[in-house]
Amino acid sequence: MIDQIPIIFKIFFFIFGVLIGSFLNVLIYRLPRGLNIVFPRSSCPNCNKLIRWYENIPILSFIQLGGRCNGCGESISSQYPIVELFTGLISLWLIPEDVSYDHLLNYFFLFTIMCIFLVHFIVDLKHKILPDSLNLLLFLLLLSHGLIFDKWTFWLSGLLVGFFVPFSVTWLFYLITRKIGMGGGDLKLYGCLGLYLGPIGIIYNISLSCMLGAIVGGLWLLLAKKNKNEPIPFGPFIIVVSIFQIYYFDFFCNYFPCYR
Repeated sequence: MIDQIPIIFKIFFFIFGVLIGSFLNVLIYRLPRGLNIVFPRSSCPNCNKLIRWYENIPILSFIQLGGRCNGCGESISSQYPIVELFTGLISLWLIPEDVSYDHLLNYFFLFTIMCIFLVHFIVDLKHKILPDSLNLLLFLLLLSHGLIFDKWTFWLSGLLVGFFVPFSVTWLFYLITRKIGMGGGDLKLYGCLGLYLGPIGIIYNISLSCMLGAIVGGLWLLLAKKNKNEPIPFGPFIIVVSIFQIYYFDFFCNYFPCYR
């Protein structure tokens, strides 16, 4: 339990998460714009002033600068410290029971998945895309896990069901309405998740995410008075359901029939 873990380990894993959160902010900004995630150095998007190292300390620099660029005075998005803090809390939530090899490996596996989910979630909300590079990383990560821990029939069938079931429905919808119902990024994300969730798990994900999307999307259109033809990002619904399936596996096994 986390209460039994020494405070020094909690501090270390929280700081590690915050630092990774700073990198996730880079991905959130650069991936949808097709920019290199390493070069050039970070700069103010308004005045292009290079951000010095002491102005780029996660959370603390935002507070010290008063949430404004030191060059032009333009406001800095509160997304930056929020993502950093949230990633630190995720790391703390997933902190291993001890520093043994198996526990650390499991921590990095789950933490990496959560980081991909977080970037996907924000990018899809802001830009209505799920970057292929992140889906590829998720695919390789979950495929490696499947090859090591699961029978190939389990992850392969999950991959096929996860991609072709929503693809078939989307294609049929397009033939009838001549409108695209689901983006390619969503289909790829379903396929990737099928590698880990298996055929039954991904069917549950498809059903529950569509149900959640219909409820939240309907309320959003009604309350926000948006145009019904305006596309609503669907990735966040897939991700929310996936988080519960991956991190609260026992709950699904206990309350959902035939789960895995």
